Amino acid sequence: MSPAASPHTVFLQACRLDVAVRKPGNVSLASAGHGMQARQFLDSAAAAAPALFAPGAPVGARIEAAMAATLAVAGCNTNLGIVLLCAPLAAALERCAGSWNALGDDARPAALRASLAEVLAALDVEDTRAAYRAIAAANPGGLGRAEAQDVAAGPTVNLREAMRLAADRDRIARQYASDYADLFDTGLAALRRPATASPRLDAAAVQALFLACLGRWPDSHIVRKFGADVAQAVTDEAAPWRRRAEGGEPVGDDPAFAAWDEDLKARGLNPGTSADLTVTTLFIAGALGVADLSTFP
Repeated sequence: MSPAASPHTVFLQACRLDVAVRKPGNVSLASAGHGMQARQFLDSAAAAAPALFAPGAPVGARIEAAMAATLAVAGCNTNLGIVLLCAPLAAALERCAGSWNALGDDARPAALRASLAEVLAALDVEDTRAAYRAIAAANPGGLGRAEAQDVAAGPTVNLREAMRLAADRDRIARQYASDYADLFDTGLAALRRPATASPRLDAAAVQALFLACLGRWPDSHIVRKFGADVAQAVTDEAAPWRRRAEGGEPVGDDPAFAAWDEDLKARGLNPGTSADLTVTTLFIAGALGVADLSTFP
C-alpha cells in the first residue's frame, strides 16, 4: 500500500485515533480523565499541526510554535510528548518528499529512518533553547530538576545531546538518542498485519500497540509523578493484557479492560508517555502506508 494522504493529514488522523480508542488511564471519547476532555486533544492537534508541518522550519521552532498553539486552544498541556516526537519526523518526511513516490513500499521505512537520523544529527543549541521554552510553557507534571542541562537553565548543547542526557529516565528523550528505535522496531511490529489482511486499523490494533508500549516499558509520565515503583506496577498490570493482545484477542471487548481504565484514572495514573509513543507510531505507520488511518470510525 502506498501512502496517499499528506503527513499533515496523517498526523491529524493519528491524533484522532488517540482519543477514539479506549487506552486505559488515558483520556478518550469514551472516558474523560485527569481533568481533561477528548475535545481538548482534538483541538490541540488541529492547532499544533500547521506549526509542526511549517515548510523549512527548524525542529525547535516547530516544537515551540506547536506548543504555543496548543496552550492557546486547550489551556493545558495535552500533547507535549507528541509534539516533541513528531516535529523531527515532520522535518524528516519533508526532506525525503522529493523521492518518496519513486520509492517502493519496502524501501520507504529505511528511507524515513535515514532521513530522521540526518534531522536528529543536525539539531543545534537553538533547537534546544526553543524546545526548552516549549517544555517550560507546557509545565509537564513531575518535571523536577536535572543535574545537567536542566530545562529551567540555559542550555549549552544541541537538542539531541540534551535528550541523550535524559534518555535513561525519559522514554521520549530515548527516541532522540536512538533514532526512534523503539517505534520503528517495536511499535511498528505491533501493527503489522498478514499480507492478506486489510491495512485498515481497528480499535484492537491501536490497543495492541498501546499495550506493546505500556506492557513493556514503565511509563515515564508516571515515573515523574509517582516514582519508578508505581510505574513498574502499572506495567506489570498491563503485561497480561499485552500478551492477550499479542495473541490476537480484542482485549477492549472485555469489560475488565474498561474497568482497569477507570481504576487507573481513579488512582490519578496517566500513562501519557505510552500514549505519545502510540500516536507517533501511528503517524509513522500512516506516513509509510503500513496502516490506513483514514477509515477508522
